[in-house]
Amino acid sequence: MATAVPPAASRIAVVTGASSGIGAATARRLAEAGYRVVLTARRKDRIEALAEEITAAGHAATAYPLDVTDRAAVDEFATAFKTVGVLVNNAGGALGADPVATGDPDQWRTMYETNVLGTLHLTQALLPKLDASGDGTVVVVSSTAGHATYEGGAGYVAAKHGAHVLAETLRLEIVGRPVRVIEIAPGMVRTDEFALTRFGGDAEKAAKVYQGVAEPLTADDVADTITWAVTRPPHVNIDLMIVRPRAQASNTKVHREP
Repeated sequence: MATAVPPAASRIAVVTGASSGIGAATARRLAEAGYRVVLTARRKDRIEALAEEITAAGHAATAYPLDVTDRAAVDEFATAFKTVGVLVNNAGGALGADPVATGDPDQWRTMYETNVLGTLHLTQALLPKLDASGDGTVVVVSSTAGHATYEGGAGYVAAKHGAHVLAETLRLEIVGRPVRVIEIAPGMVRTDEFALTRFGGDAEKAAKVYQGVAEPLTADDVADTITWAVTRPPHVNIDLMIVRPRAQASNTKVHREP
């Protein structure tokens, strides 16, 4: 199905966590779809390089270094815009895989602040700008972890449940206003950094997450899904889409080749 060209008033798309993985891939896809993308992340060099790449391809992109957990910085960032068409809340991540009994509270706190409060900060700061566009879209990139539990993942699961509930509640609260709320919940996605970050840089542990899985999702797969949902006609809202590789039936049921 062909994507719709976004209306002029809705051409700015802000993407958080755009320095790598799903965020970077989404920025590329939205730029190709006609949006002027604003790339945010803490790693200034990464988003500046991506902005240059997108611009060189003939599209429009701006890099803005931003820590989504810093509310003052987020509020200052929001002052740069009169209207925003799309906000993709992608910044997040997992830390550790310890059971509840021995989980690190600092890791839990970091995951909550990034996945939930970071989404809250950007959404609150930019909601008036999304309203002003007359056709705004908030995307929350959650996870299948936000819909089902699994052993060793309680901290991340709790954070992603929070992101899911934030999206669901926001949709109820702003119904009737010209802003859609979309939740995209990916399952197993193989990126360069997600599992490596989760296991503190331990490449062996990170590799075991995907061991025997022929084709996990890629960042591009998820970015294509996000872009498709965002570019539906304005009256169409994709409330929730769960996206998994064929080899993954649930969070705890994955087919692995020997």
